Amino acid sequence: MSALAPGGPAGSATRFREAREADWTRLEQLLDRIEKGKAGSLSDEDLFELPVLYRATLSSLSVARETSLDVDLVAYLESLSTRAYFILYGVHAPFLGRLAKFFGSDWPLSVRSIWRETVLATLTFFLGAIAAYFLVRADPSWFNAVISPDFAGGRDPTASKEFLRDGLYSNTGHTGGLLGLFATQLFLNNSWVSLRCYALGFAFGVPTLLLLIVNGAMLGALMAVYIPKDLGWNLAGWLSIHGTTEIFAIVISGGAGFRIGWAAAFPGRVSRLQSVIAAGRTTGFAMLGVVMMLVLAGVLEGFGRQLIRDDGARFGIGGIALVLWLCYFYVMPLRGKDDANG
Repeated sequence: MSALAPGGPAGSATRFREAREADWTRLEQLLDRIEKGKAGSLSDEDLFELPVLYRATLSSLSVARETSLDVDLVAYLESLSTRAYFILYGVHAPFLGRLAKFFGSDWPLSVRSIWRETVLATLTFFLGAIAAYFLVRADPSWFNAVISPDFAGGRDPTASKEFLRDGLYSNTGHTGGLLGLFATQLFLNNSWVSLRCYALGFAFGVPTLLLLIVNGAMLGALMAVYIPKDLGWNLAGWLSIHGTTEIFAIVISGGAGFRIGWAAAFPGRVSRLQSVIAAGRTTGFAMLGVVMMLVLAGVLEGFGRQLIRDDGARFGIGGIALVLWLCYFYVMPLRGKDDANG
């Protein structure tokens, strides 16, 4: 005999249904409204009630199974519980909607939330560039300590002005081919640096700091080769097509790495692991966007190097890209702005 009541299985099932059916009906009504696309019409009370009704239905299902109530009732409760589960815990946003949310708020909010760390990363990068520039100008032997000869492909302090200039404007012949190889190597190196700036940030941000300095030093060493031969402007133009996007990606990665490092060094009232995990949630969208920035920089480098030879056009493309990134990340009005500030 069931413990529910002494009236036999049929009486137990009836009393069981009468006691709880109002909750099931209410849950079913809410689910019907959501499934018909009317979720926006739900009040705060409805939204609060939904998980409570779901748990009550699960409890009813458990009792119905344990007490061997009628099969139809068990099947109904299983169906109702399954619908509620997918409404509460399933992913319902369509792909295009999630994509729009990522570009419309998640990515720029994540970048905006680490603006202080990004400024620090930018200063670190360019301080490395300035230091390397003056070191190589004072002693050209420093060049090989910053950029390996294999990587430079002959673009070192001993190269002639004609050789360097031809590489900037020609995609044919020996110099053009070498510059194309150098550009590819530079892009791969910068991608490597970007991802590791973030991944190694947990070590209190020290590897991030060193990577930014070293990567900035490469830029400074290159400028120290081209500027004395009156080609600094030309090199800057060639780099700007993809460099504004690429360097921006690097400093965002550095900023994200610094945020992770700060969380590891100063966890506050939570454990160090919890602090790092929270920082990872804050910076995760920024790093997803960095990957796309690096892909875009690669496309700009590939087409720009081959098709655009005018310095003004090169600076124009790079400058427009920089302005657009700055407006997108720091000027465009965004939802949830206050939640993202950190």
